[in-house]
Amino acid sequence: MKEFNSLEDILDFAINEEQLAADFYTELAGKMKHQEMKNTFEQYALEELGHRAKLEAIKNGKKYKVSEAKIADLKIADYLLDVDVDKTNITYQEALILAMKKEKIAFRLYNDLASAAIDEPSKKLFLMLAQEEAKHKLRFEVEYDSNILTEN
Repeated sequence: MKEFNSLEDILDFAINEEQLAADFYTELAGKMKHQEMKNTFEQYALEELGHRAKLEAIKNGKKYKVSEAKIADLKIADYLLDVDVDKTNITYQEALILAMKKEKIAFRLYNDLASAAIDEPSKKLFLMLAQEEAKHKLRFEVEYDSNILTEN
């Protein structure tokens, strides 16, 4: 597991992860055939950039609060097969599966880092980041449930 020596190291890592997520959703948008789907993933990319900006503000001294609210987990991603990410044209369903699984991995990463944190501020920051990822995953699961499962 990655080792962090300071809260600044944690923030730098998280800022980079948010940028990678934005790049991921931008790439997914480029693989969508329909404009509405393309717009959806472009919006997700913008949200990730917003998260990056939030983390940069925290790095620059802005206070943050860890929510005590638990985020629901529909566990839809747990029962779906992996998707070939290298395909040039993927369906909306495949894109949602990729997004759910990516957010699930990010959630687990931040939870694991929180468990390994050696000080309370670091632990709280990782838990805040894990909650953000859980919210993303839930949003994709709801989208999948509404637009894919209900169609079948």
